[in-house]
Amino acid sequence: MTANAKLTGDFLFVADPLSTFNIRKDSTYVMMRAMQGRGARIHHCHPSDIEWESGQAVRARVTPITLNNVTADEAMAGRTWFDAADVATLPLKDFTAVLMRKDPPFDAEYIYSTHLLEQAEREGARVFNRPSALRDHPEKLALMAFSRYAPPTLVTRQAEAIKAFHAKYKDIILKPLDGMGGMGIFRVGADGMNLGSIIETLNQGGAQTVMVQVYQPAIKDGDKRILLIGGEPVPYCLARIPQGSEIRGNLAAGGKGEARPLSDSDWAIARDFAPVLAARGLLLVGLDVIGDKVTEVNVTSPTCFQEITDQMGFDVAQRFTDALGDALRKA
Repeated sequence: MTANAKLTGDFLFVADPLSTFNIRKDSTYVMMRAMQGRGARIHHCHPSDIEWESGQAVRARVTPITLNNVTADEAMAGRTWFDAADVATLPLKDFTAVLMRKDPPFDAEYIYSTHLLEQAEREGARVFNRPSALRDHPEKLALMAFSRYAPPTLVTRQAEAIKAFHAKYKDIILKPLDGMGGMGIFRVGADGMNLGSIIETLNQGGAQTVMVQVYQPAIKDGDKRILLIGGEPVPYCLARIPQGSEIRGNLAAGGKGEARPLSDSDWAIARDFAPVLAARGLLLVGLDVIGDKVTEVNVTSPTCFQEITDQMGFDVAQRFTDALGDALRKA
């Protein structure tokens, strides 16, 4: 990787509204800041701003922004962390790169966005992560291709199959396929308490597919987020440790984030996943690992940049910017 190289040009972030960013924690924010520091001009749009008309290139209503030198505390107090210029409608192929950073849910609208971005690719746009790779790696189901690393797992719409899985393993985790931040996750122990009600809530009478996994006691030591950037592991992970009676380590669910060096088993997992996923067009991936088991493969908007940087002094956003620059130079 070419460390700290200039990164000139116009870069479009397709992301959630800027008003929702918590700049103390947001990984997209520090990506923008690192790239602007290298010379990039930053633009923003929502997925709903992207459109295609026959005979024309895929375009979007984009807002050029300049990040201000504002601390998180100052932003919380009301200071504006960015200045916005006038909205302009521009072809996506005119940008140096387009970065898809929309948070889940991975729903039909998200998939439609990947199709629009893929058409923009055919017209010459450079999109990261690649739209087809995003579409082919729904964050929970992508684990099926690496099942040797997974805990015992069931993906089904059948209530009876879930009950049989519980009868076999006794202590299980149930979760929806399209959630994020720990939303909709349930644990059912050997007594089966509320299993029927939880299945009804998640499965909705067979209308929704559910993922079920054997509970991993190692969660008490943290649900580790391992970042893969440009086909290489970041040497530190963030262990998200459940607090109190909570079973979820997700930071959004109140988990405590503790950065630590990768363990030997973490390195083995990361080195196996990284080149395969990079070859598929995934510049940035976040693996969720409990003990030595991978529970999810996050590709839409992996986070934890700031926590690792703050605690370990390893600038993840700069590593990402290096990898992005290298990818563009190889094009």
